[in-house]
Amino acid sequence: MVLSQKSDLAGILASSLCLVHCIFTPFLFVAQTQMACCEAVPGWWGSIDYLFLAISFFAIYKSTKTTTKNWVKISFWLSWTALSIIIVNEHFGWFHLVEESIYVPALALIFLHFYNIKYCQCSGEKCCSSNQ
Repeated sequence: MVLSQKSDLAGILASSLCLVHCIFTPFLFVAQTQMACCEAVPGWWGSIDYLFLAISFFAIYKSTKTTTKNWVKISFWLSWTALSIIIVNEHFGWFHLVEESIYVPALALIFLHFYNIKYCQCSGEKCCSSNQ
């Protein structure tokens, strides 16, 4: 398996886990309110967002080095930037966003990594220099 496919698989895994994490966070808050033992959601739960963001960054960085399509490179970075802004905004509360808005860039990253594996891999050393 080539390095770019490994980075795409890492990106799919990180984005999928991020999506699952975002889906289950509201359930954690509901469960937390039902328990008398704990006052707040654990701090490590919120910091997982940044771990997924870091893994996604490196996966996208590696994937964009070997993809053959410019629009895929641009889409990767736009999706990652949107995801970053949403995550940072959730922690600092700069402006109001619908909670479900985080699903769009996370799903886009998953799709782009799958697409990149299937359609955008370099077959030779020089193909990465040719942009389509």
